[in-house]
Amino acid sequence: MSNVTELSAADRELFRDNFRKFLLNEVEPHYAQWEKNEIFPRELWNKLGENGYLCVDVPEAYGGYGADFSLSAIVVEELGYAGYGALMSSVSVHSDIVAPYILHLGTEEQKQQWLPKMVSGEAVGAIAMTEPGAGSDLQAMRTSAVKQGSHYVINGQKTFITNGQHCDVIVLAAKTDPAAGAKGITLFTVDCKTPGFQRGRNLEKMGLHSGDTSELFFDTVSVPESEILGGLGKGFANLMNELPRERLILAIGAIGACDGMLQWTIDYTTERKVFNGTVAQLQNTRFKLAEMKTQIEVNRAYVEKCTAKYVRGELSTVEASTTKLSTTELQGKVADECLQLFGGYGYMMEYKIARAYIDARIQRIYGGTSEIMKEIIARSLVGR
Repeated sequence: MSNVTELSAADRELFRDNFRKFLLNEVEPHYAQWEKNEIFPRELWNKLGENGYLCVDVPEAYGGYGADFSLSAIVVEELGYAGYGALMSSVSVHSDIVAPYILHLGTEEQKQQWLPKMVSGEAVGAIAMTEPGAGSDLQAMRTSAVKQGSHYVINGQKTFITNGQHCDVIVLAAKTDPAAGAKGITLFTVDCKTPGFQRGRNLEKMGLHSGDTSELFFDTVSVPESEILGGLGKGFANLMNELPRERLILAIGAIGACDGMLQWTIDYTTERKVFNGTVAQLQNTRFKLAEMKTQIEVNRAYVEKCTAKYVRGELSTVEASTTKLSTTELQGKVADECLQLFGGYGYMMEYKIARAYIDARIQRIYGGTSEIMKEIIARSLVGR
């Protein structure tokens, strides 16, 4: 993590305050309608980029701030805190998954082609790994990339792809050698203007309604050999190397969401009247709030430890899996207990807690399910 600008605490808080104001002005008045529309407008990406909130730790040479990871964490924290689960998911995929893949693995040509556009919002990034028959088991993927001269011809289908409707560049995982197992998977950067690429429908989801999640189809899509990302046959290893940041950013978002839900609940219970007092004056409420605050702070401490290790280049897969498991499970628990304290109003979609409850459910699935996280942790303890 060299050649980055380390920011002071005052600089970070100024950035956080400005981003909160941006969200209040540009997102809050419209988010409920975007949820009903089941997609937020493409123009929001441009506004995020124009105001400097995308790919903030990309080096200055490629249009970014060259800032340390803390700014990227603030963006995700604040999206979680505000209850914008779909936007949090979309931005984190773009800024904290796709951009780092290209930055860490790409050729200079790939970096120059895509990173400045991703910083500005001109290009939206997506990552395509999951298939109808291949989720956590990436070796089961069937999308193929066959070499023909100086090009690779890609055929296959991907599903559950975040930013699938808006994306301009895709980091695609495909099999270049079906007989080689994990060593036969290669990553490519695919321009969505390439002939043969087609977006499927915007999938109807349980939550994260305003985020576009799509099927993607590749029908004889020809890409030059120069679009290989990170080396032929090294896709699986590269995916494993980049997963710690993905899981860490999910944990950071989960803590942000927990903070937001707890604050909404404090505000509601201190105002809601019951039995000649407020809901917050009841011992059960006070103890529940105290328990949740304690669990959030304990988890935050471990997230901060993992963040420091990531910045030093020392975060392990097991540590990232541990923090992802603990924080996302906590997010579901906090969502449930906070909604309960809202009573009947918590079940009404006009209250943010209802949406947060629904949105929290996916956190234990994407980025690796809780069960996969447990298996990774267990293998580090007792082997296979």
